[in-house]
Amino acid sequence: MRYLSFDVTDGTDDILTLEAMASTREAAHAAVLAEVEQVLAWAEAEFSGRRGPVEDGYAWDHELLVQNEAGGWVTVTLSFSASAEFAQALQARFQKPEEA
Repeated sequence: MRYLSFDVTDGTDDILTLEAMASTREAAHAAVLAEVEQVLAWAEAEFSGRRGPVEDGYAWDHELLVQNEAGGWVTVTLSFSASAEFAQALQARFQKPEEA
């Protein structure tokens, strides 16, 4: 990942929150969205049929937020609710070693 940086937060009831965020100029926005699509495609492939409310026993769910900021900046936030299994797999696949 060139643009997205990940952060993990422990939650309640064994549900973790993983947040991938990037804030870039408008010119780099398409590249950021390509990274988002890469992460989501991985999630769909690796945890096929397991997307839904984690509190109901699914492995993962997500929300994507895109905000246009002043000065031509765009902030993209991809948030996952995740089981420990999903969180570990996502981190192993996408997190830079210095972020671990």
